[in-house]
Amino acid sequence: MTMRHNRLRERLRAGEPSLGTHLFITWPAVAELAGQAGAFDYVEFVAEYAPYDLYALENLSRALDLYQLGGMVKIEQEPRTYWAIRAIGSGLQNLLFADIRTVEDARAAVRATRAEAPHAGGLHGVGMRRDVGYVQEVGTPAFVQALDDAVVMLMIEKKQAVEDLDAILSVPGIDMVQFGPADYSMSIGLAGQWSHPKVKEAERFVIETALRKGIQPRAEIAQPEQARAYLDLGVRHFCIGWDVRILSDWFRQQGGAMHKQLFGREAKPVTLGGD
Repeated sequence: MTMRHNRLRERLRAGEPSLGTHLFITWPAVAELAGQAGAFDYVEFVAEYAPYDLYALENLSRALDLYQLGGMVKIEQEPRTYWAIRAIGSGLQNLLFADIRTVEDARAAVRATRAEAPHAGGLHGVGMRRDVGYVQEVGTPAFVQALDDAVVMLMIEKKQAVEDLDAILSVPGIDMVQFGPADYSMSIGLAGQWSHPKVKEAERFVIETALRKGIQPRAEIAQPEQARAYLDLGVRHFCIGWDVRILSDWFRQQGGAMHKQLFGREAKPVTLGGD
């Protein structure tokens, strides 16, 4: 068996830009539709927010393999090590760790990803999982190399993390960072004010600090025209669109247009609870 190539790692190694998209839905057909577009290097499954089980992770990874797409999982703050190991074991090679606050959090993220080998200093042991063909590459040098190649990205989204950013990004093994304006704005008492000057200033600081330290920043955007401001800052890695946002926009816009034709009035958006 040959271990799967890691498309995102290859982009980073070659100094090339990369493009991903977000999925909440684990139905493999949705991942296949992303693959059919021919536009993406990887799909990020936003596991921090979506319901899923271990079977869903494996089936999502199988769908990505059909189109030689890379996979990424957004890992919530607890339990980091368990979900990191199971996500990689399913075949989703790269990890985005949410809610990083301290240097120790950053070290824990890297250790959860890397092999428990002398050169790597990780906690990731040998397993009979999908990433190694269940029985074919168990504990081999190829398995260790695949863990070395797994991309570790950190969410920098807390006031504490921004304040201690230089030290956090000095932890060996961090490949990428992503600024989170929603969490950051809440952590400084400006909940919902994602475009507040203090939030934008922090975002710029994160991007500039990462680039200075040789770590690649990534930006999340909804439309291509939003990329220009980030490109001007030196960002070359993007993740565009969320399946749930795409569906929500379509339901509101197209459903609303038909509702107006049929009933002669604007549709009234319904909140949770039906009010």
